[in-house]
Amino acid sequence: MTDAVHSIVRADQELFLWLNGLHTPWLDTVMYWITYKYTWIPLYILLITLTIRAEGWKKGGFIVIGVVLAVAAADKVTSGFMKPYFLRLRPCHDPTITTVMHHVTDCGGLYGFASSHASTSFALAIAWFSLLRKTVPQMAFLFVWALIYAYSRVYVGVHYPLDILVGALVGLLVGYCFVQLYYIFLKRYYLN
Repeated sequence: MTDAVHSIVRADQELFLWLNGLHTPWLDTVMYWITYKYTWIPLYILLITLTIRAEGWKKGGFIVIGVVLAVAAADKVTSGFMKPYFLRLRPCHDPTITTVMHHVTDCGGLYGFASSHASTSFALAIAWFSLLRKTVPQMAFLFVWALIYAYSRVYVGVHYPLDILVGALVGLLVGYCFVQLYYIFLKRYYLN
């Protein structure tokens, strides 16, 4: 590892320990439920309902399909490519810090760079916001949700901040690309 990379990794570990150390028993419970992926099923049902109500079955259905594809692609990039390529241990598996960090939940897989929770939540946020901002301007709240959801991964001890940052950037990029594909193909050929 080069000196520059070592410095970045060390700074990331120090920031993680500081953020992870800001815990209280009541917040542990809140963050456990925020980070739990099935907690958000009612939100997804609400988003689908708002989409269909705002855009109708045909256009709304294409929007939902576009968002689902963006989320799946963001997950594939982080889990299918980045984690096996970079092989960066999650904090909860890292023997250099696991004894001094705060654990809230199970650790999950061995590697954590980049965060799939961050990539999928930001892909969902950018895609749904971009495709519905004119008819449902409240979709901007999805960015706040994605930020809190992604941060919870640091709080519970399963991701470093850099895992979250890079995962969020991957999600934004993938989500943006799928929005462009939606406008190029679906809108041009199927919705006019």
